[in-house]
Amino acid sequence: MSVRLLLAVLVMVGLALPVAGTLLSHHYRASATQAFDERLEATLNVIMAGVTYDRVEQQLVHDRALGDPRFDNVYSGWYWQITDGEENTLASRSLWDQRLPVIDSDTLSARSIPGPRGQSLRVVERDIHLAPLEAPLHISVAARDDVLTRDIGEFQRLLWGGLVGLGVLLLGVLALQVRWGLAPLRRMHANLHEVEQGRAEQLDTRLPDELATLAASMNAVLARDQRLIERGRHTAGNLAHALKTPLSVMRLQLRQLPEANRAAWEVELERVDSAVRHHLARASAAGEGIRFAPIDLHATLAPLLNGLARLAQRRGIALRQTWTGEINVHMDGQDIQELVGNLMDNALRWAHSDVQLQVESEGQQLTLTVSDDGPGMSEAECQQAVQRGKRLDEQRSGSGLGLAIVTDLVALYSGHMHLSRASTGGLNVAVALPVVARNRRV
Repeated sequence: MSVRLLLAVLVMVGLALPVAGTLLSHHYRASATQAFDERLEATLNVIMAGVTYDRVEQQLVHDRALGDPRFDNVYSGWYWQITDGEENTLASRSLWDQRLPVIDSDTLSARSIPGPRGQSLRVVERDIHLAPLEAPLHISVAARDDVLTRDIGEFQRLLWGGLVGLGVLLLGVLALQVRWGLAPLRRMHANLHEVEQGRAEQLDTRLPDELATLAASMNAVLARDQRLIERGRHTAGNLAHALKTPLSVMRLQLRQLPEANRAAWEVELERVDSAVRHHLARASAAGEGIRFAPIDLHATLAPLLNGLARLAQRRGIALRQTWTGEINVHMDGQDIQELVGNLMDNALRWAHSDVQLQVESEGQQLTLTVSDDGPGMSEAECQQAVQRGKRLDEQRSGSGLGLAIVTDLVALYSGHMHLSRASTGGLNVAVALPVVARNRRV
């Protein structure tokens, strides 16, 4: 957001300052040129007042001093000229043997012309009628415009330099203002990250009024979601206890039924028990790992793995573990225990003599790999294995829910699971979960 605001300010400053600079430059050029022309016009009026025609000599005469020695210095850049376009012509000594170009103009006019020795001149001129001459006289006053051009150039350099400095200053001030104004949003973003990482339960409401209201509303949503999750988990536990006793009683009563009727009832009770356990496992899963404070994965799984190691020893199966250092994850402890427990239980049930557990982490990705040396599965069987209640071997004990429950938990934590044949010939189950906690900087 701050980048967009700064870009908007940059565009505004980049458009406004050049437009303002162009207008100021044009206005100054027009004003300076007008002032220069007015100065030449004043000199023109003095020359007009001093010109006469000598009837005896039959020539033009100008006997009034202008008080400016530059009109007497040859090619000084300041010139005046009076001519009727024919024989009668007067000119300042500074023109020497050169003459200014003439145009017919009854009114006062100003223009730029080339002068002697390649000089650039600004000329003010007009026609007047002087008795007893029949032809009008054309009076011109010219001066080098390099001083005018230099003044305009100096002003433009100062103007654009000042505008650039002003633009940099404005951008700096506005950048500080944007950073200061968006500081509460950055604090709120950091606070949200803390909540996502499980290091805080609610957002800090010590913010400006608008953001404080938003933070309070988000806290209310977070609190409601937490209550719903807890209520669902408690309801699942209560339902498990409520169903446990009736199912146990029904199994006891099955023993009193004739052998012919008992098998059908056992199948149906097994289906009920499987469905109940599956949905309870799904309901009790806490959800996405980013809502939990990081837990030590090894410490959380240690009791489970110790119990499984004793079970494997009794069955004559070697249980090997490989860990890549200490790993902290954003998961509910019960969820990770149920996930690993189901994978390991399935491997121990089918293995002949060897089960391997490999735990790795890279970035935020946790990879759990469980493999065995059992009969393994074909590609089609790997697809069927994750279907709820699907049994590949009805002679083995268990409900067939293990991998299906794992699939549900993996989906809840936005991960993925892949089944393939292990190098030892059995089943290889690889689970990847984006739940590894980042190390906090001290």
